[in-house]
Formats: sequence, C-alpha cells, structure tokens
Amino acid sequence: MVFLGLALIILGGIAVLSAIFVSEPGSGGELLGFGVTTLESFLVGVAAGAAILWGFSILKWGTRRGLAHRKERKELTKLNEKLERVEAERRADGDTTVSDHDKI
Repeated sequence: MVFLGLALIILGGIAVLSAIFVSEPGSGGELLGFGVTTLESFLVGVAAGAAILWGFSILKWGTRRGLAHRKERKELTKLNEKLERVEAERRADGDTTVSDHDKI
C-alpha cells in the first residue's frame, strides 16, 4: 500500500508540474503532448490534487498498518522466547509427567 500511495503522489505531482511549467496561461495550451482547453487543464489539476491527497491517505494507512504488524510480530517473538525458556526449564527439572498436549 505504501508503494501505491507513493505512486499516486508522484503521478499527481508530475501532472501538476507539467500543467504549471508547460501550459500557456489563459489558453490551456499543450499538456504532455495533448492540446487542452482551460477547462480540461483545470480538471487535470483537480484530478492531480485528488490523486495526491488520496496517495497521502493510502501512504498513512499503509504505514500505520505496517507499524502495527511489526509491533505484533515483536510481541509474539517475546512470548515465543518466554515459552521456549519455560519449556527448557521444565525439561531441565526432569518433569516426566505426560500432559494432554504430549498425548496427541
């Protein structure tokens, strides 16, 4: 999701920059090799702005999701280490009782 957000931001930025630096004020002019009217140039700007905002929101959501996943993985790793340590202590103590889990 982070890559999708970055791609939308980059594409929107390219559209905005090309509209600013390539088109002629008042007549629309030419945008990326296509002749556009002023209204079409405006609509391209609106679409580019929407793509940038949407890209930022997707980037934020993807980053938040990735951080939550990393935090959960870290907690599971700690719990797994504690479980292995307890099992190692139990084996070291010579616990020979058979639990229901061992029967399966």
